[in-house]
Amino acid sequence: MSQSLRPYLQCVRSSLTAALSLSNFASQASERHNVPEIEAQSSPEVLLNPLTVARNENEKVFIEPSVNSVRVSIRIKQADEIENILVHKFTRFLTQRAESFFILRRKPVKRKGYDISFLITNTHTEEMLKHKLVDFIIQFMEEVDKEISEMKLFMWARRYFGTTSCNEINAAMWFRRRPRISSPRH
Repeated sequence: MSQSLRPYLQCVRSSLTAALSLSNFASQASERHNVPEIEAQSSPEVLLNPLTVARNENEKVFIEPSVNSVRVSIRIKQADEIENILVHKFTRFLTQRAESFFILRRKPVKRKGYDISFLITNTHTEEMLKHKLVDFIIQFMEEVDKEISEMKLFMWARRYFGTTSCNEINAAMWFRRRPRISSPRH
């Protein structure tokens, strides 16, 4: 992990740990149901103040806590158009397999330009260890940056290899087709 990333991830870790103080809370709108209040947003008194932790304009985390659930939205660093495409493909791949990740949402919060979102409810914190959930999100943030960088490097290497191969083929074909220059016959 780079030294510039460490304070950002530490701030996200402490903010998530504080936001994950969840309790079982029955819905005020529907009887005998326990819905994530951050998703339903039926009672404004059970929604807490949202928090944005930003490393820069292109890399930030939006934490929306409520009494019984927390929605964590992550904007992944995208420096250029290639990284934008790679992040879109990577997050689409993950969201199609949202059933395997218990806390992953199928749709991220798009109104603010976030790439991927997690929904953690009080049942998740009861069934799983709270610090392990925080560790998972922090590790996800570290690994997704590495994965996007590796995919970009691999793509550039393939492009370079393809370009040099095509140039070698073109050069070989050009030398074979080159017309012979002969002296005029008398």
